[in-house]
Amino acid sequence: MHVVEMVKPDGRALALYSRAPIQFAAAAPSPFADPLAANPHFRWHPLRGEWVAYAAFRQHRTFQPPPEYNPLAVTTDPAAPTELPEGDYEIAVFDNRFPSMSLDAHDAPASSVPTAPAAGHCEVVVFTQNPADALARLPLGRIELLLAVWGDRTVRAGRRGAIKYVLPFENRGVEVGVTLHHPHGQIYAYPFVPPVPATMLANERIYYARHGRALLVDMVQTELADPVRVLYHGLHAVAFVPACARYPYEVWVTPIAHVPDFAALSVEQRADLARALKTVLLKYEGLWQRPFPYLMSWYQAPTDGEAHPETQLHAQFSPPYRTRDRLKYLAGTELGAGMFAMDALPEDKAAELQAVVVAPELMA
Repeated sequence: MHVVEMVKPDGRALALYSRAPIQFAAAAPSPFADPLAANPHFRWHPLRGEWVAYAAFRQHRTFQPPPEYNPLAVTTDPAAPTELPEGDYEIAVFDNRFPSMSLDAHDAPASSVPTAPAAGHCEVVVFTQNPADALARLPLGRIELLLAVWGDRTVRAGRRGAIKYVLPFENRGVEVGVTLHHPHGQIYAYPFVPPVPATMLANERIYYARHGRALLVDMVQTELADPVRVLYHGLHAVAFVPACARYPYEVWVTPIAHVPDFAALSVEQRADLARALKTVLLKYEGLWQRPFPYLMSWYQAPTDGEAHPETQLHAQFSPPYRTRDRLKYLAGTELGAGMFAMDALPEDKAAELQAVVVAPELMA
């Protein structure tokens, strides 16, 4: 993996990644002339026992612009700069101009509840220079590179003493709140372990203390022993609809052996994980016959410098569709009580995805 690091005119960092040496990259552009002055803050929620981030300036971020004003496109007119330079790179990562957290956050305003500077970090990851592409249609080599990039960004974030957890994710489709259609994801680096991974880690630690093995690694073996919900089974990676799915067409993608984070993946594991990921994405596309909306979240070990034999790197896909014709919105029991109610069995949704044949030529 090759990387070129640059600084935008407004002071934000830009990193360009490629599998081959980057022979050419124009100067880092920015649609904004002024330095980033974001100052988000946290407020403590006493009843839920968790922090809430406040960044009111995000209301001014770019929202579903027409193609000719795509800020993630490559700059072709110096008088109208975008976020990306011309060059022969494959993936670009840059500091979010409208971050929910910032390492420069300071002086949180006083409130009736405890407050603190939202001292985290937010990055945008552009998967391709082609705005008409999609993660599902990228070649396997590019997806392998993306997994390596997520690992590199996690390691870099972990070197900042303030960062305790790194979450790469992709929102796809207006149904899940996408504001830019150019294929991209984000990385949130938190100064604490957020509530969802914290809950998973707590249960993983309990299981590891009792059994001496990672919970998700054992779950994978159970799924493989009776593969009624398995969508992909390779030498090193697996994809399946979990028996406890909270969303229709929910899918988990993970290595088979214990791997705590992206940086710990071997070359072989990364290659098979890319194949598992692409298989799932192509099945989604084939099932829906049009762009399939989803939230893809990648969970990994905290960046606290400790060993984490209890946890397992994995992705969870949370598509909003209930059936092939209706949207699933979170309603009273999900939002009010935190208990999900499903109208479809995981086995039935797995069968639909299993029936989608992924053509070999699409897996290149």
